Amino acid sequence: MFTIQGKTGDWEVVVGLETHIEVLSNSKLFSGASADYNPTVAPNTQVSMVDVAMPGMLPVLNEYCVDQAIKFGLGINAEISHVSRFARKQYFYPDLPQGYQISQPAEEPPVVGRGWIEIIGDDGNPKKILIERAHLEQDAGKLKHDVHPTKSFADYNRTGVALLEIVTFLDTKNPENNSYITSPDEAEKYLRQIREIARALGVSHANMEEGSMRADVNVSVRPAGAKYFNERCEIKNMVSFKFIKAAIEYEAKRQIEILENGGTIDRCTMRYHPDEGITTVMRSKEDALDYRYFPDPDLLPLIITDEQIERVRKTMPELPATTRARYIEKLGLAEYDAARLTETVDISHWFDAAVNGKPERAKGVANWMISELFAHPENYDITNEKSGIVDGMRIITPTDLAELVDMVAAHDINGKQAKEIFIKMLDGESGAPRAIADKFGMKQITDTGAIEKIIDEVIAANGPQVEQYKSGKTGLLGFFVGNVMKKSGGSANPAVVNEILKKKLG
Repeated sequence: MFTIQGKTGDWEVVVGLETHIEVLSNSKLFSGASADYNPTVAPNTQVSMVDVAMPGMLPVLNEYCVDQAIKFGLGINAEISHVSRFARKQYFYPDLPQGYQISQPAEEPPVVGRGWIEIIGDDGNPKKILIERAHLEQDAGKLKHDVHPTKSFADYNRTGVALLEIVTFLDTKNPENNSYITSPDEAEKYLRQIREIARALGVSHANMEEGSMRADVNVSVRPAGAKYFNERCEIKNMVSFKFIKAAIEYEAKRQIEILENGGTIDRCTMRYHPDEGITTVMRSKEDALDYRYFPDPDLLPLIITDEQIERVRKTMPELPATTRARYIEKLGLAEYDAARLTETVDISHWFDAAVNGKPERAKGVANWMISELFAHPENYDITNEKSGIVDGMRIITPTDLAELVDMVAAHDINGKQAKEIFIKMLDGESGAPRAIADKFGMKQITDTGAIEKIIDEVIAANGPQVEQYKSGKTGLLGFFVGNVMKKSGGSANPAVVNEILKKKLG
């Protein structure tokens, strides 16, 4: 259990997260305008009259965004609501041209209901984190304050892009239910799981650096062992795992100091200042009444059928957690290797293509990908669509790596020769690994007669070392192996060399 030591004793931290991910879709949630708002797109060029609430313009729900929400809900083991509604959340800010945000009210069922994901808790054991809901809503625009010395500008390209807001659940009626986040590290693990699931399902890029994933972080503290929850404060719009962890710890310490000095925590919205590493109050925390929610009169209730849910379910790929378990249990990979190979769906697909149903290849392919291939991202196409020489550069394919691993396993080449072939491929040599080996005369000598002849020559040339070995200096075996390998040009099979040397040296 993560605790923070205060003047009066240890304190526990309770963390709730409201995570926003932008839904991958060609068009916006309620309009046909493009959902592409990347920095290369000119400001205010991807905006429809619906997005800015021009008179007479009616929103039309994007069914694909609903499917994306269902898919994510299934990925977090959640209930899918058969009936949900949209409401207008009223607030006035320059980045919101409508004067309201179309969202789903907290007091009604959202598209995605109660669910959970599993992380490894601070105690090293699996821990379920409960999720209360995930609902669809519109994104706001973007204000630019650094374009002009005295003016701010609004870019509405992002306005109306579909967001999925995922809210963790705190069981206030059952404080002993520990299915919530209790440390900065657990917060990071949870967010990484959300990102991993969203990316694997193709629901979102979930990239904090570009703003397609961001989190509001609710923090409260209580004395260690307490069975109640104190008031919380919310830190808005966090877009960095590092800063989220730092903000949680600072805010927890700030609240502990207030409580230990006899004060009370007022619910409020905080801003985190990464340069100073501190949080400061932005405003008192709003509640639903402040937003004056009311049902959107232009949108009918959203009806989701069992048939639609099953249709979406059939499109879902294997989730990373399942893939990792398969790699560990069926292919015998180490946990670290399995984790590296499931960082993205494309990586795991590339690995599966190289293994190609042959489990005996798995460890070799994993070792080469992690130790060599990942260091040269420009030389392989992780989407597995390109091959050969592309734009003057050799693209290494899953078939190439599989052949290289098979050649080593069959003792056609040794590890040193395999590395040389790999380097030649990186340098642009065309042809499959076996063809490269033939072209450059790289073949491992496994003929015991040929190896024995070289060993006899090495032994004859190193009489003093032979006597030392026989007198007990068995560490000299490496000396003899090295000389044999040198004399064979690195082609002798090391296992065969070791076996024959031991017999001949006694």
